[in-house]
Amino acid sequence: MSERIAAAFAGHGRRAALMPYLMGGHPDPKTSRAACEAAADAGADLIELGVPFSDPLADGPVIHAAATEALENGVTPSDVLRQCEAVAGRLPVVLMVYANVVLSAGLEAYARTAAGAGAAGMIVPDLPHDEAGELRAACDAEGLALVPLVAPTTTPERLSAIGADARGFVYTVSLTGTTGERSELPPDLTATVERVRACTDAPVAVGFGISTAAHASAVADLADGVIVGSRVVRAAADGGAAAVAQLVSELDAALR
Repeated sequence: MSERIAAAFAGHGRRAALMPYLMGGHPDPKTSRAACEAAADAGADLIELGVPFSDPLADGPVIHAAATEALENGVTPSDVLRQCEAVAGRLPVVLMVYANVVLSAGLEAYARTAAGAGAAGMIVPDLPHDEAGELRAACDAEGLALVPLVAPTTTPERLSAIGADARGFVYTVSLTGTTGERSELPPDLTATVERVRACTDAPVAVGFGISTAAHASAVADLADGVIVGSRVVRAAADGGAAAVAQLVSELDAALR
């Protein structure tokens, strides 16, 4: 599974790989699945698929509202895994899942079930690196990449430890704060990406705050991957699969 992530970063034919984020089951399961398919058709190399959670600490208002709506509509972690299974044959799916969901299922059981659904990896944003060893081992046993996150505030010592343990890619948070659309990229992003590159052999992908094709193009000059979340989730809510296809096509063109 995890080797599919490496292949996606190596074989996209652009300046950087494109990874849109979509919330599983939002705005409804049928539209959510269609949006994933549309993203794949429009040029996405990977998909980050969110598992709705009641207290998504890393997420800003757009993704938080999408998670809340999905939960109110009865979407469960199992529903998201079925959505993963439906699209995983087309491109690698990386689950974005909070620790409580994984812990409640059991680390080994969740890793096994995620792999069975075709997931290539997972991101657990509220699981500190110091506490991730057991889940990393469970993911390794199933061929899943446990993708770590780093931030501009990550210390050099911690960055070195995370970089050495990275699987799949290093998710580089562009700014301090939560996910969400921003009017401009952080001025210190180049330095942040350079710090991460110096500490790992894994691809470096940047997310948080990338809101426009121009942003994506600028990030592609620095990093191996571009992650766009809130803007894609808003497109899915406002215009369904067609709006996601249009947006992903624009992002795809910006990376060429």
